[in-house]
Amino acid sequence: MRFMGTSSVLVAVVAGALTVALWAYVNRPSEEVPWHGRIRGVSFSPFKLDQSPATGRLPTEADIAADLALVARKSDAIRTYGVEGSLAEIPALARAHGMTVMLGAWVDHQRDRNEVEIARVIDVARAHPNVTSVVVGNEVVLRGDVPVEELIGYIERVRAAVKQPVSTAEPWHVWLDNPDLVRHVDFIAVHMLPYWEGVDVHLAVDHVAQRMRELERAYPGTRIVMTEVGWPSYGRARGEAVASVANQAIFLRRFLARAAEERWRYYLMEAFDQPWKRSIEGAVGAYWGIWDVRRERKFPFYRPVVPVREWRRLAGLSVLMGVSMLALFYWDGQTLRTRGRGFLAAIVYAASTLIVWVVYDYTRQYLTATSVVVGFLLLLGMLGVILVVLAEAHEWAEAHWVRMRRRAFEPVRAADETLPMVSVHVPAYNEPPEMLIETLDALARLDYPRYEVIVVDNNTRDEAVWRPVEAHCRRLGPRFRFFHVDPLAGFKAGALNYALRRTAEEAEVVAVIDSDYVVDRRWLRELAPLFARPRITVVQAPQDYRDGNVNAFKTVCYAEYRGFFYIGMITRNERNAIIQHGTMTMIRRRVLEEVGGWAEWCITEDAELGLRVFASGHEAAYVPKSYGRGLMPDTFLDYKKQRFRWAYGAVQILRRHAAALFGPQGGLSVGQRYHFIAGWLPWIADGLNLVFNLAAILWSLAMILFPRAVEPPLVICSALPLVLFGFKLVKLVYLYRTRVGANLRQTLAAATAGLALTHTIGIAVVTGLLTTRRPFFRTPKQTGSHALAQALAGCREETLIMFGLWLAAYGVLTAANTDVRGLGMWAIVLCVQSIPYAVSVAVSLLGAMPGVPASVFGRVEDMDERAHLVLDVRQSPAGH
Repeated sequence: MRFMGTSSVLVAVVAGALTVALWAYVNRPSEEVPWHGRIRGVSFSPFKLDQSPATGRLPTEADIAADLALVARKSDAIRTYGVEGSLAEIPALARAHGMTVMLGAWVDHQRDRNEVEIARVIDVARAHPNVTSVVVGNEVVLRGDVPVEELIGYIERVRAAVKQPVSTAEPWHVWLDNPDLVRHVDFIAVHMLPYWEGVDVHLAVDHVAQRMRELERAYPGTRIVMTEVGWPSYGRARGEAVASVANQAIFLRRFLARAAEERWRYYLMEAFDQPWKRSIEGAVGAYWGIWDVRRERKFPFYRPVVPVREWRRLAGLSVLMGVSMLALFYWDGQTLRTRGRGFLAAIVYAASTLIVWVVYDYTRQYLTATSVVVGFLLLLGMLGVILVVLAEAHEWAEAHWVRMRRRAFEPVRAADETLPMVSVHVPAYNEPPEMLIETLDALARLDYPRYEVIVVDNNTRDEAVWRPVEAHCRRLGPRFRFFHVDPLAGFKAGALNYALRRTAEEAEVVAVIDSDYVVDRRWLRELAPLFARPRITVVQAPQDYRDGNVNAFKTVCYAEYRGFFYIGMITRNERNAIIQHGTMTMIRRRVLEEVGGWAEWCITEDAELGLRVFASGHEAAYVPKSYGRGLMPDTFLDYKKQRFRWAYGAVQILRRHAAALFGPQGGLSVGQRYHFIAGWLPWIADGLNLVFNLAAILWSLAMILFPRAVEPPLVICSALPLVLFGFKLVKLVYLYRTRVGANLRQTLAAATAGLALTHTIGIAVVTGLLTTRRPFFRTPKQTGSHALAQALAGCREETLIMFGLWLAAYGVLTAANTDVRGLGMWAIVLCVQSIPYAVSVAVSLLGAMPGVPASVFGRVEDMDERAHLVLDVRQSPAGH
């Protein structure tokens, strides 16, 4: 393992120590009032994980007896909710432990069931002297199950039949709103659950005391019993109320101390967690117990409160995972400076801590088959986002914080007699003849002793297009050979293979340019000598463009193109893993023939060929210097078609060469596998992002239609897309300013163009995963701009999704359950997710307005000058 010595170890140790310190700080103990006394009363529902009154699966008498024995250690009184089946045996079983019972009868909208319940609660209350009171119905008025008058009828029937005091249980505000109900009960059975009201835990006990005073003032002389008072240990935050084990411990311990002072009568909510309540109260309904569903105590009543008692183990897992991931990044990072290693360590340890916490937090739930599936999908999504962030962070570090470049290639001058013969191939299809003639004239001016030019025009039907080019090749002399072939299969790859079969025998190197490229006369002179190194098979120069100053749209596109060639390709070159491009590329002819030529099944035949060349054990050299300039797409629609082809082709390559990229064999080095996978990972993320956005709209619609049943996604699911969006934006701004030579406006232009292509790339990735072949999209040149209506039509999908996300954000803020925390965050996510779609519309409109000057974003020439200065510094060992 090629670590970088003591500094690497020191960085990892310091980052690990800071990670542990963070865990310790977040979980520092909170000194609360210890409680050593007995609890006055506890709500008692003896259901276990697989039991539920809704399904009729009730606990056995043995289950109930065991639970009562556990509760009897802390309290002498319990409150029940129903007398169905075995639940009617609770008073008899409780008497064996000397416990009193507040007996409950369940009342809801099922009138026949209510009659049975009322009759049975009367019988049970009469039969057991340890039943001290009877509660008819639980939050019946709050739910609106029966009218108040009907509930009063049930209460009066029970009062007339039993000797014990009788009431019904409702939240405090229901009692204040229904004074008639008070006149028909012997005491007020009130629920005090400040969590549901969104009260901060540190204010919750005072909130309970205030509500008790209100009830006492409203109904002086009436006995008040808190039949439910508590705090959940897990679930969604509501307002300022956060559900956690620590907050449950804080609330209950403070409440018990205050209750002793105030002499309150109460029943804590509740003895045991009740997972079955998720279906009626949401996830939080399952987590109100002092004991969990396994009958294990959640927290101590007398020791300091620690938010996560297992934090030391979790911190250790975070550090272990962080060290493992960091080792992969340090494996081949000898040239990274300490700042770069520190930056990666911070990102990696943050990612490992996040993974450990999310998995831990999710596994604290009572998992069902559905929640396991949902959790697995959410975990995959989270890991995908983290992988993209890590890949982006690694490229950031290696693009900026390096001491030197190990494989920095520069132009070479060599004697004529040592230079190989080069065959330059120019594929063309239906290209403007004057543009292609300009390309050929530039090739004729090359300062190189031995080369030929083969032009293959495939499938152009109009003779007026290709005949002038044929004639011009004859005028340029025997070096230039022109072939018009119709029909010819295989698209561009077919034309290149056709040219390869007609290449001069003595040609050792094949060079390829697109039909719109005007090459520098020094191109072959300065790059062909690199083939003197036996292992060098591919020599690549950047794609570049000469029409960046035509208008603002072209400037936006130009700025976006440059990032890959002056950031990504340079870092990839360090591990011999560049993406070969089908223009400004040169390849050793012998190897090209050995690997089978250009792949006619793939619409990105250039990148696919490069992968096969690497798998065969050969090397490539990337020289980050422009030697030719072509023409960019004239419209946003054409710009999208070009990027669709690139992204779709990437998925084709991933599918066809999965064994070489992911398998144990295949000829690729670890670094090459990493760069190909990591390089395409952001595009795959765009495909997943498209699925996420469509699912987000549907989820939001469900929240609007069913506000009580459907809650917003977990906060972490909302935050991660924002984190990824922000991280990529900051990285782009930083590296474009420091490594591409762009000013702030040009950086904004690059970000704008990149965002505008997000949907197109997402569609390409999803399509590539679902289909095997798509037609080759040629990028038209010199076509002019679309009219405004055509520009809008060209981005109709983006427009629809943009409005869908906006309407979803508006809907969840106005129509969804506003009591649940997270709506605002979710609405922000929806709006942020709409930004790429809005930018697509803006860029499409910009493409339809060729009169907007390029000066809006600054001169392209200034970017070129600054980039050359940056490159000179970057390639020098003394540069940093």
